[in-house]
Amino acid sequence: MHVFRIRSVLYSLVALIICLPVLALISSWIEWNLASAQVLHEMFATVLPDYAITSMGLCLGVAIGVTFLGTSTAAAVTLFKFPGKAFFEWALLLPMAIPAYVVAYAYTDFLQFSGPVQNFIRNQFSLEGRVLPEIRSLGGAILVFTLALYPYVYLLARTALSERAPQLLEAARMLGAPLQRRILEIAIPLARPSVAAGVALALMETLADFGVSSYFGIQTFTAGVYKAWLVMDNRIAAAQLATLLLGTVLVLMQIEKWAQARMRFASLRSGLSSSTDAQPSTLKGLPAMAMSTWCALPLFFGFVLPVLLMLRPLMSSEIEVPWGRFIEWAMNSLRLGAITAVLAVWVALLLSFSLRTQRDLLTRMVASLVGLGYAVPGAVVVVGLLLPVMWLQQRWPESQVGYWLTATLLGLIWAYMVRFCAVALQTVQSGYARIPKSLDDSSRMLGISGMKLLTSVHSPLLKRSIFAATLLVFVDVMKELPATLVLRPFNTDTLAVMAYQLARDERLGEAALPSLALVLVGLLPVILLSRAMHQKAITTV
Repeated sequence: MHVFRIRSVLYSLVALIICLPVLALISSWIEWNLASAQVLHEMFATVLPDYAITSMGLCLGVAIGVTFLGTSTAAAVTLFKFPGKAFFEWALLLPMAIPAYVVAYAYTDFLQFSGPVQNFIRNQFSLEGRVLPEIRSLGGAILVFTLALYPYVYLLARTALSERAPQLLEAARMLGAPLQRRILEIAIPLARPSVAAGVALALMETLADFGVSSYFGIQTFTAGVYKAWLVMDNRIAAAQLATLLLGTVLVLMQIEKWAQARMRFASLRSGLSSSTDAQPSTLKGLPAMAMSTWCALPLFFGFVLPVLLMLRPLMSSEIEVPWGRFIEWAMNSLRLGAITAVLAVWVALLLSFSLRTQRDLLTRMVASLVGLGYAVPGAVVVVGLLLPVMWLQQRWPESQVGYWLTATLLGLIWAYMVRFCAVALQTVQSGYARIPKSLDDSSRMLGISGMKLLTSVHSPLLKRSIFAATLLVFVDVMKELPATLVLRPFNTDTLAVMAYQLARDERLGEAALPSLALVLVGLLPVILLSRAMHQKAITTV
């Protein structure tokens, strides 16, 4: 028992190191001074209200967009049969593979004033000036985020509807309810908790974004954090603003948990569930064509068209592809992703093992703190990481803490661990949930306990979960932009950073190559998710 307590404390210390940036942000309110108060007062009196209004408008527009698009497509593939349904069931997840900032780059090149669309319209109709709204605007950002993030709502709503809606809709049909009433009063209320959870996840991604808002010139709350730190040179004010953003994200996270907790329904595995009548409604003719078209639209504009737009400049002889530099960017991204994935899965495995073998209060609290990491925006992580570093550097200049955390990969990997350990922890814990506790008792009776229980019994059973966790963390690190942009050492550019910098410099043709590489990497977890959903559907049948 004493050994277990020592091991639990060691695991907790590792996890607390991961949580240190978040704790540093919270402690910034203790270190209150006149200078930070003046900065906050000036920002509250001038720019912060506009930042807050812009962020609220962006979140409201994205919430409406992803709710409508995700719920409608989920209801379509779940409640109806039409041509292409089997294809759209998994293809509608493909926009998850493209980072939102990559979609923004692709559409800017296509729809801007000097782009091919506006040039074509002006030439065809002999027009002058701008003929389409500016894509680099709040409306354009809402469109980009909606196309990139609606799969969150689609995935959760489709799962809820496929498990419960057909049987209840069939019962309502037998009672004489028309189709429109069955959808509005049964299917949609069933999916409401799942939709709320998906919208909360989409809004967390929206608030955590830096690439789209920075590229489009939209002054969101994240811009206020960077301005307080980099322009006004006040780390305390920046940290306090970051805690406000963190608080908003935590509220959304709580909404998501509340919605997930409400997704509890009675299981229908007999009666109507086994009846051949409890099947989706078959559409024919014009309604079937309209449903196929509606499902094809978000897939086309959210995945197919952005990929084609990025391929177009690569096919042009005017763009010289920097293959040598591209390989260097790719190797940096691969190295960072691999190191972080291995470390994050190792920490998640040890922490999950401690939670399973001895659920003491300290371990449970640390697991909860680590679980918050993914909800923390990259800009907030950067401020929270640099805050204690600067504090230590001021008090012990000879320690060179600032050098080791900003001029090497150590600080960058630390930031990645803060953000993405939660992904590995959740995936490993889901794998542990499928291992019965009786197996642990049997192993102890045979003399297998401690770390041998983890290495000999649990690890072989967790192979799929460990692989999935490694893949998810690897892909998330490859796509991470804000933390990489600020904390990367010299000559350590990644695919995400170069895609952003080339696009910012209006070199959109050269930005296409690293952007496409990120899309290819992002396809890996989407394929894994599609296969898992397909296997689950087969098992259910």
